[in-house]
Amino acid sequence: MSGNAKSTNSYAGKSNARYLILAILFVTTVINYIDRSALSVAAPIMKEDLYLDAVKLGLAFSAFNWAYTFFQIPGGWLLDRFGARKVYGIGLFVWSLFTFFQGFVGSFLTLFLLRFIVGIAEAPSFPANSRMTTMWFPQHERGRAVAIYNSAQYFGLALFTPVLAWLLQKMGWNYIFYFAGGIGMILSFFWFKLVRDPSDHPRVNQQEINYIKDGGGFADAGEKKTKVKWAHIRLLLTNRQMIGIYIGQYALNTIVWFFLTWFPTYLVQEKGLSIIKVGFIASIPFLAAFVGGIIGGFVSDTLLKKGKSLAVARKTPIITGFLLSSTIVLANYTQSTVAIIVIMSVAFFAKGLAGLTWTLVGDMAPKELLGVTGGIFNTIGNIAGIVTPIVIGIILSKTQSFSGALVFVASILLVGALSYIFIVNKPRRIELPEESLPNTKQAV
Repeated sequence: MSGNAKSTNSYAGKSNARYLILAILFVTTVINYIDRSALSVAAPIMKEDLYLDAVKLGLAFSAFNWAYTFFQIPGGWLLDRFGARKVYGIGLFVWSLFTFFQGFVGSFLTLFLLRFIVGIAEAPSFPANSRMTTMWFPQHERGRAVAIYNSAQYFGLALFTPVLAWLLQKMGWNYIFYFAGGIGMILSFFWFKLVRDPSDHPRVNQQEINYIKDGGGFADAGEKKTKVKWAHIRLLLTNRQMIGIYIGQYALNTIVWFFLTWFPTYLVQEKGLSIIKVGFIASIPFLAAFVGGIIGGFVSDTLLKKGKSLAVARKTPIITGFLLSSTIVLANYTQSTVAIIVIMSVAFFAKGLAGLTWTLVGDMAPKELLGVTGGIFNTIGNIAGIVTPIVIGIILSKTQSFSGALVFVASILLVGALSYIFIVNKPRRIELPEESLPNTKQAV
């Protein structure tokens, strides 16, 4: 029987539970970003009620990033030790609960602690997304799956920021947190009802399991627990291909954190737009990133189906995205509002295109260490969330202009492109040394 015959006949009648899992990951990621961005929407009014000056507000913003970044690796370890269903589901409930509690805060210290806890609880989320798509999807569908859940963050920001702003205006800042936290807690109950590993899901039949496994998915990865050793961490930190994607993720998050922190101030201070216009314009790049992310995933999987190598299929949209994102620097040469919208939207569309980087984590991580690998990847990437706002602030204070800041962002993006061109050579899965695997007998 030919390979094509097998692909068309052997999986006849297969279930499609993997799409249900993907839909849940999409909705959960939307909630994830609503909860982490709730404070930024509430801040203009909240800071007055809590007597927060700029320094304290900045510290409150940073509380999430510090916790989120440095709990990535412990979060990944928990995923590999206890599984994504338990760790992600509990994390969803906890971060939503402590987001809800922010509606009652009356002091800076309480707000800081609650934001810090939200950061800890959200830390396993994206490594868990990567782990679950690697378990549930064959390789030729994984690009689209990653693109869909990864683009949910932009969809959520574009769709729900106006909703949160309406709550702020009509009901007060407290209700932003009640709403954001409440829907997350409700979702957590559906999570535990609907999410299982492929081998344990009531809606999965054997044909779908075979389809996932034959396509390179790890449908049975949840059944095997590997004790994480320091030798494993050292391997993941010294592997050339992994170093390349770590550098790339740091570079990619540089433009993300420019948009999440300084972009509204840039539009007001540098380009002279009103707050009302900023509220509308700031959502457009997020919609562009959503579209770019979906297109990147479909392009990658299409190239793979046409017989292109994994390196070509994954790296083509990623490198194109990095190079196109660097055109953000062109905004230095115009005062036209329309031109600025176009430039920023193209740059963030391209960021969405390059967001396929998470697919390579699933393609290259040792199958026993999907969570830890994602944790290390996201730790290094999110250091940009700490560094970028600070560096841009220093540039702005020294020059009183964002021109240098956009040059800085564009330069880092070019470094990311070079990393994928010259360091990430031919992506392939890392195999752990046999003696480090569980239940392995040594040859004599």
